[in-house]
Order: sequence, then structure tokens, then C-alpha cells
Amino acid sequence: MGMAVALLFYALALVLLSRMTAPKQDNTAFFRAGRRSPWMMVAYGMIGASVSGVSVVSVPGMVMTQQMTYLQMCLGFILGYLVIAFVLLPLYYRLNLTTIYAYLELRLGRRSRLTGASFFLLSKMTGAAVKFYVVCFLLHELILEQWGCPFALTAVMLITFIYLYTQRGGIKTLVWTDVLQTTCMLLAIIVIFVQAMHALHLSWEQLIPCIEQSGMSRIFITDDVSSPHYFWKQLLSGMFVVIVMTGLDQDMMQKNLTCKNLRAAQKDMCVYGLAFVPFNLLLLTLGLLLVMLAQQQGLPLPGKGDELLPMFAATGRLGYMVVVLFTLGVVAASFSSADSALTALTTSCCVDIYRRENDVTLRRRVHLLCCLFFLGFILLFRAVDTSSVIDAVYVLCGYTYGPLLGLFAFSLFTPWGVTDRYVPAVAIVSPILSFGIDKVAILFADYHMGYELLILNGTLTFFGLLLLKK
Repeated sequence: MGMAVALLFYALALVLLSRMTAPKQDNTAFFRAGRRSPWMMVAYGMIGASVSGVSVVSVPGMVMTQQMTYLQMCLGFILGYLVIAFVLLPLYYRLNLTTIYAYLELRLGRRSRLTGASFFLLSKMTGAAVKFYVVCFLLHELILEQWGCPFALTAVMLITFIYLYTQRGGIKTLVWTDVLQTTCMLLAIIVIFVQAMHALHLSWEQLIPCIEQSGMSRIFITDDVSSPHYFWKQLLSGMFVVIVMTGLDQDMMQKNLTCKNLRAAQKDMCVYGLAFVPFNLLLLTLGLLLVMLAQQQGLPLPGKGDELLPMFAATGRLGYMVVVLFTLGVVAASFSSADSALTALTTSCCVDIYRRENDVTLRRRVHLLCCLFFLGFILLFRAVDTSSVIDAVYVLCGYTYGPLLGLFAFSLFTPWGVTDRYVPAVAIVSPILSFGIDKVAILFADYHMGYELLILNGTLTFFGLLLLKK
């Protein structure tokens, strides 16, 4: 009952905040928040928007298989955020863009813009739906199933709730609701961290020596080039992942384009990028403490890293308050990611596909339609109920971002135009070729591509565009 009450108060706070921050019904507030958002609020809220419930659950468990080497990739994130701040943001602000894919039309043509927007819509709809499926499943298992509520009704209620608090104010509302959701998420993680230290009888002075002696504290791998966690591979992969999945993603850039001016947006991006390292260090250290706690209590470690944090935080082993805060934290992170994705999907559909930026009626209909598609994907995942399908969706998202990388790289770093009508074909063929090269590398060299597949995909798109140059 306590968990239900906490979630109810959280929901009421979101609704109240959305009403306070969305007094108008025009598209200017929905799409760009009137370009008046305080950069500090945007930077803080972006942490919750970019970290889904899946990440909160998954990152602590990484210490079981790769120690703390994920921080190498987080350092690459910083480089990527610097590129966005000082290369992409000046371009977006100079052109006064509502969606970033409008730049592709200015440089290459109408079909190039449609291609970029279509790949974004496909990857964002499926990827965000998978992430939100996690919170639907969690709330259903922990609360609503005990009340006899079917999963479909759980999903309908949650999607309806997101629709209600975003349909009026859009991105203007999300800038402020993300602040609340990020606060809830961070509070939950910190409380779980402190409870884990208390269960291990650790003081703050003992924490660092304990981590060093755990045998799981290695961060840098510089002596094994073939390792998927080799330093330079992780660093460059982290940089390109951020450039593509933030700088070339309408969802992640839309809030940054609501700042008052370019300088404010650059401050927001740099602060937000630097915050990723200590945040992920906190999650990895939490995972390390939970592994030590499991060993101390004689508990077998779970077979999957994703199950490590729920094994303690969702079962009451650290106290009922941790169960409540863990659920609230995952819900906050997932809501922040899902509502941001739905707003960005609506924006891209109205502005890039329909080209009717000022049509309020169209925007309302598209927003509702996006919510229905979102619900459909979630129910599909539930019906199939297999992790292989979810894994396949994430692989699909990885392939769909490659053409975006190639399109923007060609537009930014070459002076040429292209034969625009053939651009969609290049964007489709490149992921297919990348898939084939990956399979050949596995078959003949026993080399499994990771995040570098994104770079390969983008490179193939780039050279495909070179063949179309005017």
C-alpha cells in the first residue's frame, strides 16, 4: 500500500507541475518552449531523460562481467558532448531549427530530410517502447497484478497518464517535469547506495579501500587490443554513440534547443556531459557493493547482470523503503525517457513529415496517434514475451542510427550536393551491407563487432552519398 501511495503522490505532482508550466495551447510552446528554458534546469533534467529505467537496472550489474571498464566509454561520452556543443549546436541555432532534420533538406534535399526523420521515427518508437515496457512490467508485477488488473490495462493507464500531462505543454512541460523525475531517480539511487553500505558495515573512509580490494575495480584496459573493452575502442565508441544518439537525435536535442541562446545551450550540454561520469561511477560502485553483499550473505549471484540490483532492491533485502524508492526511481527514469520520446516523435511527424508546424489540431492528433502506436508496441512485446525479440529491437536501433551519422557527416564535412532521389536507397542498403560484413567477420575472423558497427554503418552511408554527389 505504501508503494501505491508514493506512486500516486508522484503522479499528482507531475500533473500539477504540467498544469503550472503549460498555460498555452500553441505549437511554439509545445515544440520549442518559446526558447526561454533556463539552461541549468535543462541540464539537470536531461540526466533523467537520457537514463532510462533499463539503464538504472543494467549499469550496476556490469561489474559482474566487465568490472568498471564502462567508465572508459563514459569518458568518450564527454568528447561526444563537446562535439555537439561546439559543432552541432552552433549550426542548429544559426539556422533557428525546430527539428534538426530540416538541416538535411537545406543541404541535400527534401528526400534526405524525410530519410533522416523516418530513420529517427523508426528507431525512437521501437527503442522507447522497449524501455517503457520495463516499467509497465515492473508496476504490473509489484502492484497492479495483485489487484487483479490485466497487463493490457496497466499499459493503457500508464500511456494515458503520459498523454494527459504532455499533450498540452509538450517540451515546455517536460523541461520542468524532468527536473522532478531526475530528483526522484537520484534520491532512490543514493538511498539504496547508503543502505548497501550500512548492510556491509562500511564507513565512508573504508569505501575506497574496499573498492580497490574487491578485484572488480579495474577501469582501463590498454594491453589487449582484441578485447571489446579495449580503451581506445571504448573511448571512440562512446564519442560516436553520443554524437549520433544525442546530437543527431531529435528527442535528445529538442530540450537543448529550448534554451535562450547558443551560449546557454552550450553550457547545458557541457555540464550535462560532465555529469555522466560521476553518475555512472555511482551506479557501478553500487553494483560492486551489491556483489560484495551477496558474497557476504552467501547468496548466489544472478545469471544476468540486469538481475543484480532488483535482487536486493525489489525483494526487501535492504528494507521496504528501498523497494518503494527503487520502484519510484525506475518509474521516474522510464517516464522521463518515454514522455520525451513521444513529444519528439510528435514534433518530427508534424514538422518533418507533414510540414505543418503551426497546425495545433494536427499536432494533437499526431500526439494521440504516437501514444497509440507506443501502446501497440508494448502489448506486442508482452504477447511475444521473449527477450530475443527485445534484443532484436535494440540491434535494429543500432543499425538505424548509422545512416543518420553518414547523412550528417556528409552534410557537415563536404561541399557537395547529391542526387536527392537516391538517398533513401543508400540509407537502406548501408545497414544491410553492415549486417553482412558483421556476419563475415564472425565467420572468418571470429571478430564480433560491438559499437564500432555504428561507425561502419555511417561510413558506408557516407561513401554511398559520395557516389551520388553532384
